[in-house]
Amino acid sequence: MQVKSRQRGLSLIEVLVAVLIFSIGLVGMAGLLLMATRSNQAAYIRTQVTFLAQNMADRMHANPVGVWHGKYNVSFPNTTTQTCDKTTGCTPDQLANYDIQVWNSQLASFLPASTASINCDQTGAGFTPSLDQQSMGPPYGGNCHMTVSWSEHQTGDSNNVGDGNAAQTFTWDFQP
Repeated sequence: MQVKSRQRGLSLIEVLVAVLIFSIGLVGMAGLLLMATRSNQAAYIRTQVTFLAQNMADRMHANPVGVWHGKYNVSFPNTTTQTCDKTTGCTPDQLANYDIQVWNSQLASFLPASTASINCDQTGAGFTPSLDQQSMGPPYGGNCHMTVSWSEHQTGDSNNVGDGNAAQTFTWDFQP
């Protein structure tokens, strides 16, 4: 007498279930990879913001007379243009305009659709240098406030369904 096996096709179902579980795992891994890529881009942009802010602070530190004259108190984007003659050099005010022009270009290149502002306040310095002292380039004793804003692409979370741009702001108080 022959006994017939009733388990025909059971191996096929097991294989299909395994493929389904494996597929769900791959979709999850793809989502993690996408999230990691977006986080990496956000970190890159924030690094650029920090680099640009330090770059402008260094430019201001190198030109204290321009800072005393308030030439760095501007908003960006800015249309200031300045060309100095290489043989005669720039005055401190012309150098400030040149620094603003370069920084405006850098903001547009590294942070498209960004805005920024710089505002320096001399009241905390405790003194106002004379014109002779300003020409010698005394250190700036006041405080400067820098703000850089940009949009960062973010995916929706549990509170916000859908994709959108999240406004980010970098604020820094410093003494050049």
